[in-house]
Order: sequence, then C-alpha cells, then structure tokens
Amino acid sequence: MNKQIDQQSADNIRALAVAMVEKAKSGHPGGPMGGADFMHILYSEFFNYDPSDMEWAFRDRFFMDAGHLSTLMYAQYYLLGNYAKDDVANFRQWGSITPGHPEVDVKRGIENTSGPLGQGHTMGVGAAIGAKFLQAKFGDWMNHKVYGFISDGGIQEEVSQGAGRIAGHLGLSNFIMFFDSNDIQLSTSTDEVTTEDTAMKYESWGWKVVTIDGHDHDQIRKALTDANNETEKPTLIIGKTIMGKGCLAADGSMYEGYCELHGQPIGASGADYEKTLENLGADVNNPFEIFDDVQDFYKNLVAEKTAQAAKKKAEIKTWSDANPALAEKLDFFFSGELPELDFDLAQKEGLATRAASSAVLGYLAENVENMIVSSADLSNSDKTDGFLKKTHAIKKGDFSGAFLQAGVAELTMACIANGLALHGGIIPVVATFFVFSDYMKPAIRLSGIQELGVKYVWTHDAFRVGEDGPTHQPIEQEAQIRLLEKLKNHSGNPSFLALRPADSAETNVAWKMALENKNTPTGLILSRQGIKDVPAQGESRYQEALAAEKGGYLVKEVENPDVVLIANGSEVSTLLAAAKILEGEKGLKVNIASIPSEGVFRLQSKDYQNSIIPKNKPLFGLTAGLPVNLEGLVGDNGKVFGVDHFGYSAPASVLDEKFGFTGEKVSNEVLEYLKTV
Repeated sequence: MNKQIDQQSADNIRALAVAMVEKAKSGHPGGPMGGADFMHILYSEFFNYDPSDMEWAFRDRFFMDAGHLSTLMYAQYYLLGNYAKDDVANFRQWGSITPGHPEVDVKRGIENTSGPLGQGHTMGVGAAIGAKFLQAKFGDWMNHKVYGFISDGGIQEEVSQGAGRIAGHLGLSNFIMFFDSNDIQLSTSTDEVTTEDTAMKYESWGWKVVTIDGHDHDQIRKALTDANNETEKPTLIIGKTIMGKGCLAADGSMYEGYCELHGQPIGASGADYEKTLENLGADVNNPFEIFDDVQDFYKNLVAEKTAQAAKKKAEIKTWSDANPALAEKLDFFFSGELPELDFDLAQKEGLATRAASSAVLGYLAENVENMIVSSADLSNSDKTDGFLKKTHAIKKGDFSGAFLQAGVAELTMACIANGLALHGGIIPVVATFFVFSDYMKPAIRLSGIQELGVKYVWTHDAFRVGEDGPTHQPIEQEAQIRLLEKLKNHSGNPSFLALRPADSAETNVAWKMALENKNTPTGLILSRQGIKDVPAQGESRYQEALAAEKGGYLVKEVENPDVVLIANGSEVSTLLAAAKILEGEKGLKVNIASIPSEGVFRLQSKDYQNSIIPKNKPLFGLTAGLPVNLEGLVGDNGKVFGVDHFGYSAPASVLDEKFGFTGEKVSNEVLEYLKTV
C-alpha cells in the first residue's frame, strides 16, 4: 500500500466530481467527495474484474443505489480507463455517455440504472441471489462478490426493509454493502427525519455490521477484508463520512458537512470552487486531468487486474475441461437462449387462466433449469405453486431450489427480479395479484428502462375477485400497464409487453411469447375465475391461438360482418355468449377479435390490423377495466362498454350481473350501439 497515492487517488476522484457538476451547472458533488476513499480502496485492492473483458460473466459486480452520486462512478471508472476525458467533461449533456443518473452500461462498468432510491441495492441483492443459485449448480469456483453502495436516502426508503430482511434471511454472504453515512440529505440533516439505530436494524435482520471512519483507508481495508472472509451473512459497512470532504471557502477555511453541498455545484454554496480544486491538488485550468502519479498507478493497476482475471479464467478453464456437460449448460444459461419447448400443452376445460398458467409453470420447472420464480406470499393463489411443486424454495445454505418465497414485499421482489436479470444466466418470474402491481410500478418502470426480460405474473385480473371487494379488484391497473406498451425504450421498441389471454390455449401462447421476449419485461394478466374456452374454428385451438403472437386475431369470423366485437381476457367468452344471442335471435353476423396485446398488434402491418378490426365496420369493445383500455382500438365511431367506478364486495356472478357483464346484457348494449351507426 502507498498512503500518498491512495490519498491522491481519492482526492482526484473528488476533484473530478466537483468539476463535472460545476461545468454541468447541476448535480450532486458533496456525496461523491465523501465516498471517494471507499471507492478507490475497493477498486484498487478488492474488486475483481477483467478490464479487457468488461462483460466477463464471473466478475464482481457493483450496484449503485444512490444514483445521484453518478460522478463518483464516472470519476472512478475514468481513472480505470473506462471513460475518456471528454466523457466526464460532458456530464449530463445531450448525447453524452455520462447521464445525470447512471444507466446500465456494463462495458463501462455500470451494472444497473439507478436514481429512484432503494432500488439499486435491492437489485444488488437479486444479483447476489443469482450468483448463489448458479454457484449451487456449478461449483464453489463461482465465488464472485456483489457490492452495493447506499446513502442515507436509500436506507430510509421502505424497500430497504424488504431487501435487508431477505438478504439476511438467506445469508447472502456474497453481498457487501457500503453505507455512505454522512448525516446529510438533500433538504435536511438526517437527525431531523430519523432517530433509528441503523446498525441494530440490520443486525436484527441477520447482517454482519461494522462501523468505520469512511475516510480512514486502513479501516476501509480491514472492513472489506473481513466482509470478503464472511461465510454466513451479508455485510453492511457503515462508513461515517463527511459531505463535501475537502471543500474550502473563499478565505481558505474548511467548508465541509453542509446540507447545501449535497445537490448543487459547490460554487453555488458557501464553498469556493477554485480553492477547493487547489486543496485537492487539481489544476484549476485543467480540472478534468488525471494526476500524473494517479495515472501511472491506475495504468499498472489495470494490468494487474487483467492478469488476475487471466488466472481466474485459467481456473475456470480447468473446471470446464473436467466438466464439459456442466460447462456447456453454463454457457447456454448465459447465452439467453431457450431449450426446445412445446407450449401445446393439454389443459382441462374451462380453467381460470391462472390455473392454465400453473400447468405451464409446472412444465417449465421441468424444462427450464435457469428459471427462478418468486411470489409475494401468494403462491397457492397466484398458482405459481405449479412451479414450486416441481422444485423447492431457496433458503439459507441451500440455493439448489428455484423458488423464492419473497413474503409480502411486492416492490422488493420486483427489484430482486431486475437484479437477477442484470446478473445474467437466469430467467426471473415474479407473481402477485394484479391490483398489487401498484406496489411494483417503480421496479416495473426500471425493468422497462433497463430492457430486462423479467416476467410478471398477475392474477385476479378484474372485479370478479368478488367478495374481496374494491381494495382487491383491479379496475384502473390494466390501463396503467398498457401505457407502457405505448412508451418506447431507448432501443426504440415498446418498453413492455402486456398479455391478457382469453382462455387456456391463449395462456399457453402468452407464456411462449413471454419466454421468447428477452429484451423487455412481460406481464401476464390472468383470471381468478374459470373461463369458457374459445371454440376452435378448425382442428386445433392452440394452433389458432398462436395468432395471438401478432397481438390480436379473430376468434370468430364470418364474411361481411354487421359488427366486430373486441375484447381480451375473460371478456372474450362474454362476447361469444353475446354473439350467440345476436346471431340466433337478431340475425346479425358477428366477428370477434381477441386482442391480448394492443402493443404487439400495433406493430403489425396496417393491412393486417384492418383485416382484424376494419375501420368501415361498427366496432364494439368490452373490458372489465376502464373503457380507455379499448378506445384506441374501436376509434371515434366505436363504443367501449367498461367499468368507470371502483368495485364492490359480492360474489363474482352477482357483480357480472350488476355491472352488465353477461351475454344477454352485453348483447343489449351492442344493439343499442348499432342504433347509433
């Protein structure tokens, strides 16, 4: 160790963070100045990765929670050669690769998108679970670590309870988190909002906790050494740091620890920009330069890291040569490819789509070895127990199972799934009631932004939850989720795939679509109640349901129809009942379109869309949610019959009658509509 170069390196990180924010005229300089010592020691002495192969699957991983401290990461990775000077100089600017909050960019060392506090470290917990899961399958040589970095705000976010509880309960000894505890947040000091004992809280969850001076390199070094040697528990290193460490006022006096240093350029606070840079050893005229000695040190460090990775890769090669079948399977997991699967599964008649999903999950449990399914204390109700019955739950000391019982923690569970996906080699599935997707929205959004193939299973999809009443009856949730199908990700694709299948055959196809959709999240919206199967028009209902892969198709078709009825999910069977009345009693000709995904349907050619939903025909939509679910499909001249109020507590059949969702009542609605066109 070299105390002088360690201090210079940390000060270089501080100076770069200050300069980035000052030039951008926005950002958060104080926190990075406090965390610089930990970052330097971590990356120079403990962090294992291959600078020549940043996507190496068996690297250590760093999950930032406090995304507003992005300059801390950019400065550190600039020293390591992952960014150029122009990159850090263009912080927060259009077209730069250094956005205000870090966005996943593995080739430069950014493992996760962060910003919404609490989610970053929870994704880290997910990655640590994934690493343990794979280690159980392939051997203890797979011993990489997952590091988290959290701030006071992240500790306070409620999701931290779920992350802390699950990580401790599972004994994630491969997860090491640094808490940058500087007692300052954006608008207050922490003592104005909390008096909790953070160490005691994490210890009660089963963590190893150590409190250190976050600027003392020897204490950081010892804490990281002990954490790496821990075999039973995750470790929380509480680093007591100083907000704006190294800042000076214009008169040369120290100006550290002030709230105003948190979220604005230091030149706009009581600190002096030039004096601070000089105090840190930077050239005021060239603030984005790496110090000469630091540059030499990091150049040698990168060579050392590359050599260390080569040794590890040789160890892995020896294992691979001795275990060719396992090695091939491991490569297959990380390829993201799927095994040969047959989704034409026999289903009982009239199943709830959650029950049909359960049968598919049972099949997948036996055929997709790298899938982890999780449920928020609802596995026997969301029917993910179809998967659980073919495996067993993950638990401390035994990660050979493939089911994670998350407990009542929907947001935590979804964040963990994002972390599993980010780690790689694993297909994550999470399940709860559809109404509780509300608790998951922040993580669903980050699934979409990060383009992660997480599979969301939501059951109890409509007011037919019945006696549970309005708190459990989703009305507006489908409209919210379908908005994400209209929102494009940075690759220019719909950021989400929402599928509400009409029967068992469509559920089989929906799972096929979900598994094949690898670069965006998918939501399966499934019924609690049994649904009459859509009759096959030919020999195979499944073969016909494969048309759902286009987002929408006709489940009933005649030439020159008088009206086209449109729905998804269980309302399709209601339309079939209505059509029987309209045709048998009124002599009308009726087409029925099932549109499980408007987003995918809109990607098809205009000719195809018009063949399913012709604009020159009367169009009537039926939805158990808000009418807006189908208004875009029926257009200005069409009509949507939906629900524009919260539900009530009563049996599902009674609610169908009261709300007008029976074949007879819907047929009357169609007839009334046809009088207007």
